Amino acid sequence: MISTRRTKNLGEILLEAGMITTKQLEYALELSQEQGKKLSEVLVEYGVVALEDLTTALSMQLNIPLIDLKRHKVQPSALSLIPGWMARKYNVVPLDIIGDALAVVMADPDNVQAIDDLSTQAKMRIEPVIATPKDIREAIDLNYKAIEEIEEQVSQLAPPTAKPEEAVLEIPPDLVDQVPIVRTVDLIITQGIKERASDIHIEPQQDRLRVRYRIDGVLHDVMSLPLAIHAPLISRLKIMAEMNIAERRRPQNGQFSVKADGRDVDIRTATGETAYGETIALRILDKTLSFLSLPELGMLPDVLRRYEQMLKSPFGLILVAGPTGSGKTTTLYASMNQLDRKERNIITIEDPIEYRFTDITQIQVNPRADITFANGLRAIMRLDPDVILIGEMRDSDTADIGVQAALTGHLVLSSIHANDAVGAFSRLMNLGMEPFLVSSALVGVVAQRLVRRVCPRCRALSQAVAEEQIAYEREMNQKQTEFYYGRGCNFCARTGYAGRTAVFEILVLTEETRRMLVTGAPADEIKAQAIKQGMVPLRQDGMLKVKEGITTPYEVLRSVFLIGEA
Repeated sequence: MISTRRTKNLGEILLEAGMITTKQLEYALELSQEQGKKLSEVLVEYGVVALEDLTTALSMQLNIPLIDLKRHKVQPSALSLIPGWMARKYNVVPLDIIGDALAVVMADPDNVQAIDDLSTQAKMRIEPVIATPKDIREAIDLNYKAIEEIEEQVSQLAPPTAKPEEAVLEIPPDLVDQVPIVRTVDLIITQGIKERASDIHIEPQQDRLRVRYRIDGVLHDVMSLPLAIHAPLISRLKIMAEMNIAERRRPQNGQFSVKADGRDVDIRTATGETAYGETIALRILDKTLSFLSLPELGMLPDVLRRYEQMLKSPFGLILVAGPTGSGKTTTLYASMNQLDRKERNIITIEDPIEYRFTDITQIQVNPRADITFANGLRAIMRLDPDVILIGEMRDSDTADIGVQAALTGHLVLSSIHANDAVGAFSRLMNLGMEPFLVSSALVGVVAQRLVRRVCPRCRALSQAVAEEQIAYEREMNQKQTEFYYGRGCNFCARTGYAGRTAVFEILVLTEETRRMLVTGAPADEIKAQAIKQGMVPLRQDGMLKVKEGITTPYEVLRSVFLIGEA
């Protein structure tokens, strides 16, 4: 075992490193004696020393290696030796098996009881290494996930011998309130939030209940549960979302909130009937991740300048185009953050209101109260608005009122489903808008897609496959064979990607493009003219981000290229 012989005490090390003063040390020692706490605990509790600095000092004092858990891979063979409950109890992570010893990352290597219990459990000698408590907790969540505890809870409700057909039988009303099912639902949701999932899918299959998380836009299988738990699990979620638990055939929508890591998270739910029973999708709306500024969206400097210029328009229509899940709402919210809320009356109509703003009036679509996008817009027009945000232009009435509002002195922002900026024109025509009205009202269109970011912790230059090289050369007119790819680390859950950014194309209407729109010019001609006037197409914007090492050619091919164009 690594020697823990102290050459200097902790206070001396902190003094020599300039982390504390003599007076602070003396005061902390007094408090330590009075309260019966360790010196390290007192120093952190009173904010004298940052936890990261203290961890470094402890490493020096105990002569124990300090490691960065985000860069070290936890070996499955080591992980299997320590159960999740014990790892959480002592805040430790088994890292690797080295000879006859188990290397364990600890926040408190001085905890003799923990080392003894870990050694007894693993039947091996324990070799402690040190890391910050926060990094260890994150590593526990990442590596143990919640599967072990979920399986334990499920076993109390659905024995392995349970037959699949039992899942469709009626369940006792009080079963959905039992601790195991409540805890199972909480664990599934909490783990999804910890893993940065935007959606959780709970889907019955022929022989299992599949649970998947959508992380950075891609779905991942995370666990399989017995079908016997399907009915109580769905019922529990319906109760939380205030749905009708007796209704199983008709689709339902609902919403509830949970507390995770000290913050409020809204969950939107939707159910649907399938061949194997009800499926449910949970959309996670984490408010702390959504209030981005325009520069944080991923706009390149020239694109950002063009868009900010559009937002300065006193009136007119600005559209954000893209498919479902392309980040349109986030862009609209970032745009509202850019606008002056003190001297302008900003009113929104949304379905649903995903995030709430201060100093902005937000209206929720409610068909039961006859508040549709169209009716709500008519009411908004009588409330003296300066800026109107329409969640989505999805029907002719909404589009017509929105265009009229833009023509009568209001700045109107909205989203629309279209593949690219020029495609937004066709979509408006399909909704019954006359070309001359569209050309007069529109200020510009922003089209966008989301791509995954290369993990900054493990990225490295690697040879690209031929298809990616050809796609890059086609857009950038230059040959390149190597690009940045993530190798996979603990920070990115071995995926090579961490987080997402957007790729954009911004079409600002000019006299020439307005004239082409009115005369019915083909879409490819309008697009060519827009590019001539400075529009950077989606694909090129994506490849510019590839050039900067932000994303990969694969992501641009996956998210941006249209069928037949790659």
